[in-house]
Amino acid sequence: MPNSFGNSAANINCRRTEMQNFQSRISTFFCSLLMLKWGLFVGAAQLEGFCTGSQWEPSLTADRHTDIYAKVTNPTLSPSHLEDLPGFTRSVYKRDYALITPESQVFSALPDWTKTSGAYLITPAMGSHFVMYFAQMEENATSALPPQDVERFFFVLKGEVVLSTGSEVINLPVDSFAFAPPNFKHSVKSDISAIIIVFERRYQRLGNEDPQFLVGSIDQQPLLETPGEVFALRKLLPTKLGYDFNIHIMDFQPGEFLNVKEVHYNQHGLLLLEGRGVYRLGNDWHPVQAGDVIWMAPFVPQWYAALGKTRSRYLLYKDVNRNPLEFMT
Repeated sequence: MPNSFGNSAANINCRRTEMQNFQSRISTFFCSLLMLKWGLFVGAAQLEGFCTGSQWEPSLTADRHTDIYAKVTNPTLSPSHLEDLPGFTRSVYKRDYALITPESQVFSALPDWTKTSGAYLITPAMGSHFVMYFAQMEENATSALPPQDVERFFFVLKGEVVLSTGSEVINLPVDSFAFAPPNFKHSVKSDISAIIIVFERRYQRLGNEDPQFLVGSIDQQPLLETPGEVFALRKLLPTKLGYDFNIHIMDFQPGEFLNVKEVHYNQHGLLLLEGRGVYRLGNDWHPVQAGDVIWMAPFVPQWYAALGKTRSRYLLYKDVNRNPLEFMT
């Protein structure tokens, strides 16, 4: 005769075990959900991820000695590659834009810097309100301070530099950057040869908000949403009103392009860090590649499409947070 009592007990134990497993899974689910929510909260709280001096450490994945921007620092169309084409240049200068390509970039000693050659790429002489220049620093080179009330941003393209502020000494390898607000005492030195790209402009104050000294690197900045677009966007400076310009890093995969044909009041200074493509400037269409620099005046039509088999990445200056009626030129 079957043992119905034993079977019932076994069924009860089986159901109890299933219930415990279910409760365990529910508990794990809600615990994971809570952790995810907390992670999102922390992520949102740290969204801009900017550091001031001692808070910052270079990315552990960064290779300080890899020349990742070799086509900028040693371009494939350098002057030596065009010796058989005397008088040829891809550079163009017009009222509302300029394309400055490597074969026409002119280097000379930078005023008050030591052991440093610079090439001014964009200056107020062409109508801009900022300057953009390469600084090629030899071993043991030292920077000068910007003029009074001028802010400075620089990005390391090759080698490594040491940024000193009086209270801090910070090593900045390739892909790192720093922002010095106006009248901020600092110096940039190179124990080894290095190349940096520098942006400077006279600060336009707004209210009581002041910009802060910052350092960082590209991979430590979050990817931002770009509604209606396909490119990947990072901003290297905070979006707070104290900052009157920003620096964007924009990545395009091969075949991707800007959906918006932009026409706006903002000025741009652009350095193509990687890749190649076609840039529309006004009614002109220019093949461009890593190492090329572009100045875009207010309201010049502009559009980019990435070509080739590797991504395009460019670094872009853009004035922000100021009323055009009060803009200082």
